[in-house]
Amino acid sequence: MAKENTDRTTIDLFADERRPGRPKTNPLTRDEQLRINKRNQLKRDKVRGLRRVELKMNSDAVDALNQMAEERNMSRSELIEEMILSQLNATTL
Repeated sequence: MAKENTDRTTIDLFADERRPGRPKTNPLTRDEQLRINKRNQLKRDKVRGLRRVELKMNSDAVDALNQMAEERNMSRSELIEEMILSQLNATTL
């Protein structure tokens, strides 16, 4: 059987052929890299005194928060924190 360079159905014929693309620069798999990066992010957040809070919201509320945060040139997270703190301050007085 002749080897055709355009024939990719017989993968064993092309097993030793180098494919073009970005060279691997990290010995770890992508999953391991993501896990390490997430662990490092959590450590940075802990040093900054941040804690994770999750909530589910209606998409209309999220859209309104996004728009308001964009108008104020801040992140949605910062806006939500500001709103919660102002509400807490108002109720404790």
